Amino acid sequence: MRFDDASLLEEALVHSSYVNEHPGEGLASNERLEFLGDAVVSLIISRELWLRHPTESEGHLTTRRAAIVSTRGLARVADRLDLGASLLVGQGADRSGERRRGSVLAASLEALVAAIYLDRGLDEARRHLVGWVDAELADHAATTATKPAKSLLQEQAFAATRRPPHYQVVSAMGPDHAKSYVVDVSVGGELLGRGSGKTRREAETEAAEAALKRMDEPVP
Repeated sequence: MRFDDASLLEEALVHSSYVNEHPGEGLASNERLEFLGDAVVSLIISRELWLRHPTESEGHLTTRRAAIVSTRGLARVADRLDLGASLLVGQGADRSGERRRGSVLAASLEALVAAIYLDRGLDEARRHLVGWVDAELADHAATTATKPAKSLLQEQAFAATRRPPHYQVVSAMGPDHAKSYVVDVSVGGELLGRGSGKTRREAETEAAEAALKRMDEPVP
């Protein structure tokens, strides 16, 4: 992947924790690129789904898009690209596993798409992103593999207990413009997952992903 402005690629791969630990380096985190990338990714995926599934209703297309552009979906793509290995993260964040966290991987992928868009244009951003998510775009069935984590957990919780999962905010720290949420999720009264994120929804999604992994583990 060639960049005319290599600083855009560098910025896309800088986590805020690294900037906080190295203020003298003058680096910017990928958060602004993530903001732009969120819109670019949604536009590209919406167009591709509209083209590839001409007979599907708006509701089905919305479900497909939500699955692909969800934190879980984008993190899966970023993991396939091994994007986490290229991220600059702070030492403390690295020890706590930030470079493997789903929300961090998803944000970094959005930032990378934005960097390509700014440097090479929408067509080039589309070419790369469509190549990365081709399997999900071509899927002819709404498989559980592409469903959002919260939807999957809701289905499994109802199947197991006839009740929905219960999400509880453990903490919400920081100023209003930069809060950090921690959320627990329980199924049938049993705590199965904990997640964190910049929004309550992001934290709930990560908690749901952790719960799904626990529910998929074999019983000893």
